[in-house]
Amino acid sequence: MYNRRNFLRILGFSALSSALSRNIWASENKQARPNILFIMSDDHTSQAISAYGGILADICPTPNIDRIAKEGILFENCFVTNSICTPSRSAIFTGKYSHMNGVYKFTALDQSQPTLPKLMQKAGYYTALVGKYHLHSNPAGLNYWSILPGQGRYHDPEFIEMGDENPSGWVNDGKRTEYKGHSSGVIADKALDFLKNKRPKDKPFMFFCHFKAPHDTWEFARRYRNFLEDVEVPEPPNLFDDYEGRSDALKKQLQYIGSEWGDHTNFEDQTRHLKGKQKKKKQYQLYMKKYLRCVKGVDDNVGRILDYLDKSGLADNTIVIYTGDQGFFLGEHGLYDKRLMYEEALRMPFLVRWPGRIKPLSRSKGMILNVDFAPTILVASGARPHPDMQGHSFVPLLEGEIPSDWRKSMYYRYYYSHFKTEPHLGVRTYKHKLIYFNRIDQWELYDLEKDPIEMNNVYDDPDYNSIVKKLKKELKRLQTELGDDPKDIGNNPRLGALAPHDE
Repeated sequence: MYNRRNFLRILGFSALSSALSRNIWASENKQARPNILFIMSDDHTSQAISAYGGILADICPTPNIDRIAKEGILFENCFVTNSICTPSRSAIFTGKYSHMNGVYKFTALDQSQPTLPKLMQKAGYYTALVGKYHLHSNPAGLNYWSILPGQGRYHDPEFIEMGDENPSGWVNDGKRTEYKGHSSGVIADKALDFLKNKRPKDKPFMFFCHFKAPHDTWEFARRYRNFLEDVEVPEPPNLFDDYEGRSDALKKQLQYIGSEWGDHTNFEDQTRHLKGKQKKKKQYQLYMKKYLRCVKGVDDNVGRILDYLDKSGLADNTIVIYTGDQGFFLGEHGLYDKRLMYEEALRMPFLVRWPGRIKPLSRSKGMILNVDFAPTILVASGARPHPDMQGHSFVPLLEGEIPSDWRKSMYYRYYYSHFKTEPHLGVRTYKHKLIYFNRIDQWELYDLEKDPIEMNNVYDDPDYNSIVKKLKKELKRLQTELGDDPKDIGNNPRLGALAPHDE
C-alpha cells in the first residue's frame, strides 16, 4: 500500500527524513515534549457522545468529553480492527492486528513484544496506567500502575497495585486491595492522585486512564439513579429489524435485546407482564437508562480530570485523547454488545486536544484505525514507531491534512468466541462495506451512502456485481498485505512465556 518514501511522509517525517534518529518536534529540553493523557472507556460508543450528534445527544449530553472536541478534533471515521475488548486493547498497545500480536479473543498479551508503554518509556516518558487493563498478563513498560483484575467490580472495586503482582505472570493472581466507591469515581481519584502526587515533575508522562464503565452489567453510581427516570429514550429506527435479506449470522446470534444469554438486557422481572414489541420496547428503555447512567458518571469524572489539567497549568502541554475500546450497539438492529462489523460496533469514538497544534472545533473524515494509535502517539511525542507496527501515524490528519495516499479502505476480522456470533471478515471503504461470514460461507454488501443503517443487503443485486468484484479484490489485497492467513481461525494464541491460565 505504501512505499517507504510515502510511508515516511505519512508518519510526518517527509520534511525531516534526515532526523529519524532524533526527536522530531521536541526541543533539546525534554520538558518541551507534550504529556499524553489517553482516556479510554469500555464499550463507550460514539452514539452516546453528544459531540457526535445522534438521537441521544439532547437527553444525555456529554459536555466534558465534548470539551475535547470543541478544543481539538473529532474523528468521524475511526474504526476497530476486531470489535472485542482484549483484542482491541492489544491492537492499541502493539499497533498490530490480532493475527500478528497473537491476541484473537480473550487471551493474554505476550509482553515480550514491543508495545506503546515500552517505547514511550524508552523515549524518556514516565508511563502509568490506572483502571481497566484486561490484557491478562502482568503489565510491562509501565513505571506505575494500579489496575482492575479482569473486568473488575463496579462498586467497591478491587485493584492490584504495582508491587502486588504475582510471579505467575497472570494479573488475576495478584494481591487485591479494595477501594470504597463506584469504579468511575475511584479511577478518577487515582488519576488525580497520579497527576498531583505520583508522577515525577521533571519528565513528560504517558498516562493511560481507563474507565470500566459503561461495560455490562451497567451498574451505575447511586447518585444517578434518578437520571432519565421520567425520560423516554428515543429508539433507533431499526430496533425491530427482522433481518430479512441478510445472512444467517444475524438470525443465530444472541446479542439481541432480551436474549437468553443472561440478565444483561432481558429484565425479565420488570417485563414478564409484557409481550412482543411492548416487551422489547420496555427492555430497551431499561437497558439504555442503565447504560447512559454509567456514561453520565464517566463524563462527570472526565470533567474532574480536565478541570485539574486547566487549574494546574498542565493543559497547555498535554495531548488529551478520549476513546472507547470499540463501538457498541445501543438497540440498532435490535442488538447490544459489539463483535459484528456493522457500523455501530465498528466505529470508535476518537477525540483529541493538542493546544497549539490542533485547531479547535476541527473534524476529520480521514479513516483511522486502533492500530494507528500507538504510531501516532509515538510520533507526536517525538519518538519513532517500531518497524513491526502495522498501523500508521495520523499526525498529519490531526493538523487538518489527509495525505493523498492515505488509506481509503480498512480490513476487519472477528474470531468466534461467544454469543453465537459468527466469525467474519470484511473490508470497508468510504462508500461500501463487504462482509464475509466465513464459517457459513455467506456474504453481505452495504451501500453506505444509500443505506447508512445497513438494512438492505445488496450482495446479490446485479447492479452491484462490479462493486462486489472490486471489493473482493481489495479484501484479498489487504489480507495478503497484512499477512493474515484465512485458515488461521484464532485457536492458537501466542502467550509468550506464559502458560494457560486455569480459571
